[in-house]
Amino acid sequence: MTDVKELVLTIVSPLVSHPDHVELAIVESDDFMEYNLSVHPDDIGRIIGKQGRVAKAIRTLVYSVRLEGTKKVRLNILDGK
Repeated sequence: MTDVKELVLTIVSPLVSHPDHVELAIVESDDFMEYNLSVHPDDIGRIIGKQGRVAKAIRTLVYSVRLEGTKKVRLNILDGK
């Protein structure tokens, strides 16, 4: 669980202008481990990228991580704060 968190923070921190505003909350449900990423409002465009390409690339890397058990990983990028 902490490995996925470290992975997301390692990928996202160099992309943003305000790395001190990067927050990652973990919510566990029956089927998913949801990672809710929130960044400074000025950086949301950098994380999503043109036509969502950066967000898609981040999700591809994160979703490739296997967790113990049957739960899947889900990365949510939250806008506004």
